Amino acid sequence: MEPENHTGIPEFYLLGLSENPEIQSALFGLFLSLYVVTIFGNLLIILAIVSDPKLHTPMYLFLSNLSFSDICFTSVTVPKMLLNIQTQRKRITYADCIAQMYFFTVFGLLDNLLLTVMAYDRFVAICHPLHYTVLMSPKLCFHLLLLAWLISILGALPESLTALSLSFCAVVEIPHYFCELPELLKLACSDTFVNNVVLYIVTGIMGFFPLAGILFSYSQIVTSVLQISTAGGKYKAFSTCGSHLSVVSLFYGTCLGVYLSSTWTQGSWAGVLASILYTVVTPMMNPFIYSLRNRDMKRALNTILCNLSSPS
Repeated sequence: MEPENHTGIPEFYLLGLSENPEIQSALFGLFLSLYVVTIFGNLLIILAIVSDPKLHTPMYLFLSNLSFSDICFTSVTVPKMLLNIQTQRKRITYADCIAQMYFFTVFGLLDNLLLTVMAYDRFVAICHPLHYTVLMSPKLCFHLLLLAWLISILGALPESLTALSLSFCAVVEIPHYFCELPELLKLACSDTFVNNVVLYIVTGIMGFFPLAGILFSYSQIVTSVLQISTAGGKYKAFSTCGSHLSVVSLFYGTCLGVYLSSTWTQGSWAGVLASILYTVVTPMMNPFIYSLRNRDMKRALNTILCNLSSPS
């Protein structure tokens, strides 16, 4: 096929995970269940934080934003995939593909930055407990959240804007269930040097600095905790950040899996499977991690569930 510019509106098709109808039916049920659990679980987290005055603290403010981001992050990709399976239509318009790629990047970056802000919050709470209310004032928390949202919205623009300059063949078949920039670059008929440079720069900056901030915060936390003389004090200090550390490990572990699979394997299947982990599984697991490992959150959730189950 001869390349033609995207102004000719090329046809984009998301090939999904399988062509087999029986496997597609199983995938539909599986992903629908995962999506419902993700939405319901994260909404419960938000509702618990809003309804319980004891949870109106910086840590839970950041957690509620993380839950909202996870809902959006999953909703960018999964509903479209479910619709494609149900209707057997794999086509996605050029504009929808670029929009999906942009918002996927926005909420991926937002998750990353919120985890960094939450690590800083734990650092202040454990290493500077006497100054916590001053250092983590409502004004600072608002500015941190605003900065995280602005960086995410603006940080996703370079990749999406440079993607607009790409030329594609008349029919573009994407071996994935959503529009991911690395897959689009592989299928472009024009030169992708600038796009790859932008991709590596944005990924490097948005990946290195937040991760460095998280590692620094936890190195200081570990140092402070080890100076506590009693075992009970150490356990209490570690328990306050155990949930966050679990989420950080899950998020960065799956993202690293995507990077390694795309770097070391020739096929795209390993990358697709790794993408499922951080786009679907990680947002679903976050509510379970925070509810199971956090006593205050567990209490608030029990209150909500009891109110929902009790007769009016």
